[in-house]
Order: sequence, then structure tokens, then C-alpha cells
Amino acid sequence: MPRIHRTGIDQIYFVTFTIEKWYYVFDRHERWDILLNALKYYQQNNDLKIITWVFMLNHIHLIFQSPDAIKFVNSFKSYTAHQLIENIRETEPNLLKLFKTEDGFHIWQPKNFPEIIESENFFLQKANYIIENPVRKGYVNYTEDWKYSSAGKIRMLDLYEL
Repeated sequence: MPRIHRTGIDQIYFVTFTIEKWYYVFDRHERWDILLNALKYYQQNNDLKIITWVFMLNHIHLIFQSPDAIKFVNSFKSYTAHQLIENIRETEPNLLKLFKTEDGFHIWQPKNFPEIIESENFFLQKANYIIENPVRKGYVNYTEDWKYSSAGKIRMLDLYEL
């Protein structure tokens, strides 16, 4: 199983965060805003650089660079899980039972399978996969029409640097 390694800021990673049971949690815009605001915070305060990204209904994909990838992944998942649980509690309390476990609530699947991007070919493969995801799922006909992606014409958040 691939793991994140502490190898410095020069490493670039591909990661997918998936909701438990693949439930469609991101069917409400304010939940995507939770993700956007969290990523913006990490960019401004933790030297996170996001190269490409997409938010889907039950998962997100990122290609990112961070001085401490492990810290970012763990912190992002913890913070957004708390925010998402609060949002669900306020808007759809009956859904909480889907995420209830013996030790609390679990929103994100524990395994992320982050991968270090070690070649240009692998980078292009993953970047294309991310950008094309909403088209493959049939959400939009053109990549740039998906609002919650680095391919969109109107950026909700400037998440990446070129």
C-alpha cells in the first residue's frame, strides 16, 4: 500500500479523499465550500500548493505539494470531517447514522492511497484523470464547465500556481 513519505517540499503527490460508503455528501454547495475554505487556509498558512483538483459528489482528487504531506492529509481530513458532521447535523440530521461508529463519526475513508508523482508521464496521466472526471461521470459535457475543478473557467478559489 502506498504511503506518504516525509521527503520535503519538492515532492508532489496525487491523493484521493473518499467519503465513507461512497455516500453523496457533496450534493449541497455549502459542503464544497467547507473543502474550498479549508484548502485556502492550508495554502495561506501551511505552504500547501495545489497543482490540480476536482471535487466530486463523494470524493475529491488533488495533486499537491506540501512541506509535510502527512500533516496536511491528517489535518485536512480531521478539520473537514468535523465541519461536515456539523453541517449534516444542521441540515440533514437523519444522515448522521450513516457515519456513526463505536468511537464517534467517520466521514472520510481511512485509506487515501497517496502516491508520489515521480515522472512527467505519471503526472500527466493523473492530471488528465482529475480534469476529465466530471465529464466521465456525465456531470458536464466539457471539463471547464465543472465549477468545482481546476479546469473551470471561473475560479472559486485560486488553488494552484503555475
